[in-house]
Amino acid sequence: MALQDEVAQNLRWIAHAIQPHAHRTPLAMDGRMKTGKRRRMRVVEFATAGSVAFLLCLALSVWCLLRRRQWRRNNAKLTVKMARKHLPKDARFFRGKPIEDELELEAAGPRRFHYGELAAATANFSDDRRLGSGGFGSVYRGFLNGGDVAVKRVAETSRQGWKEFVAEVRIISRLRHRNLVPLVGWCHDGGDELLLVYELMPNGSLDAHIHSSGNVLPWPARYEVVLGVGAALMYLHHEAEQRVVHRDIKPSNVMLDASFSARLGDFGLARLIDDGRRSRTTGIAGTMGYIDAECFLLAGRASVESDVYSFGVVLLEVACGRRPAVVINGGEDAIHLTQWVWDTHGGAAGGGILDAADTRLNGEFDVAEMERVLAVGLWCAHPDRGLRPSIRQAVSVLRFEAPLPSLPVRMPVATYGPPVSTASAPTSNDTSAGR
Repeated sequence: MALQDEVAQNLRWIAHAIQPHAHRTPLAMDGRMKTGKRRRMRVVEFATAGSVAFLLCLALSVWCLLRRRQWRRNNAKLTVKMARKHLPKDARFFRGKPIEDELELEAAGPRRFHYGELAAATANFSDDRRLGSGGFGSVYRGFLNGGDVAVKRVAETSRQGWKEFVAEVRIISRLRHRNLVPLVGWCHDGGDELLLVYELMPNGSLDAHIHSSGNVLPWPARYEVVLGVGAALMYLHHEAEQRVVHRDIKPSNVMLDASFSARLGDFGLARLIDDGRRSRTTGIAGTMGYIDAECFLLAGRASVESDVYSFGVVLLEVACGRRPAVVINGGEDAIHLTQWVWDTHGGAAGGGILDAADTRLNGEFDVAEMERVLAVGLWCAHPDRGLRPSIRQAVSVLRFEAPLPSLPVRMPVATYGPPVSTASAPTSNDTSAGR
């Protein structure tokens, strides 16, 4: 029995061993290979069909988008065309919308140029003539009527639209001061091009000289620039026919003429203000680093005090040779320039306010002038706008016509309150900047 059981078990093992080989005959192997090949072909076919469908959908989407844009353009043109039927023949349009031509100025003011004239003057706005560019657009060097000019070409993506363009032309056309960049003319031929023509300032911007890695602007030139910017602001705030708040005072908007005299320019954000000392416009205007914190809390309402704050930052930048953001702790942190100068003034490192002077000057500066520029800079950039001087007071101190302001040891803390009226502003005899 044991032998029979063993034989039966061996037979079952042999049968089991033979069974798999039965499926591996050449015919069975060929069938399996064909099945696998068909599956792979189906995968390739499905993948190809999916890719083609995706590309077709993508092409259809792009076509629909282009058609929609074209429809919008055509619709805008149709709207303009229909609007023209109900408007005078000489009506002007900007970016598809009818505008009032508010730029017909008196004959003695800036003249109106045609686009072709400015294109010819700048070699069709070639890159070789470009002096600089930014969010507003680009500035080109041109030759017009026997003299060099700077042509500002406003970009379509610039926040400077028609209203800002009109404001810049109208405001500058009524201003006359030796420390302002003269406006020669303007251009709008009815399309989307906005151009302003200024007298060319051959020495570029103050920013380029203060932060140059090459030649260092000497202190006497810096001091004269400071006085020039102060004189321009004093004219805008106190001497012009109607008070003007600039709203974007910074070194890149201070140009230098052939004799390195300061000329304040770029009035694209400027506003005429009434005796309430505040513009009625809202929205943050200006450049980060030169805007006082309270301007944000007041929804961007500009005032002469906000201009004074920006002037204070410029004074510190000129004296220190540093940008508004000062890197500290080996590059790990950054603080505002005003905070850094306050810390230096407080003697945290054992020195005084003169330790903040630009080290590239190698001590070659008038100590009394440097001290006044730094002190007035802190005074103008006081965190509390109610304790800032008027620009007239600041310039008086810079000209040695008034004593230095009394500054606290540490940077004051702002107490944001209601706007200060003209009557409650500090007088010329009150030079305290404490709190």
